[in-house]
Amino acid sequence: MTLLDNKKARFDYEIMEKFEAGIRLQGFEVRSLKLKRGSLAGSHIIIRGGEAFIIGMEIGPYQPKNMIPDYDSMRTRKLLLNKKEIDYLEGKDKQKGLTLIPLYVYTKGGVIKVSFGVARGLKKYDKREKIKARDMKRDVERELKNRG
Repeated sequence: MTLLDNKKARFDYEIMEKFEAGIRLQGFEVRSLKLKRGSLAGSHIIIRGGEAFIIGMEIGPYQPKNMIPDYDSMRTRKLLLNKKEIDYLEGKDKQKGLTLIPLYVYTKGGVIKVSFGVARGLKKYDKREKIKARDMKRDVERELKNRG
C-alpha cells in the first residue's frame, strides 16, 4: 500500500533505474506515515561514509500535542541497503547529471520501504512536450466520451 507519493519527481526527472530500501524510523513516525502524514517534495538521497541517507523528507507528528519537544520532522533518515548496492549507487551519484530521487513510500509485509530511482533532470522543452501530449490525450478522450 502506497503511503506517500512523489508525483513531481516523475515530471521533473527521467527515471533510469529503480531501487527499494528500508528506512530507519522512530515508532511514532511509523504511525504517522500509516496515516499518510508526510511529504517527499524536494527530498533527495545522498551517500556519505558508506551509508545512504534521505534528506528533506517530512514526516509530521503523530500526536502534535503529545510529541517530544525536540522532534524535527525534516531530520535526515538512514536508508537500509547492503554494501554492494551502496557502492553501485555511489558511483551513479557521482556521475554528472544523475541524482537519487525518492519516488514513493509504501508498506511491504508490515515493513515500511522507500522506492527511489537514479534520475536525470529533464529540460524545460521536454516538460513542455509532456504537458502537450497529456493535454492532447485528455482532449481526445473528452471528444470520444461526448460522441459515444
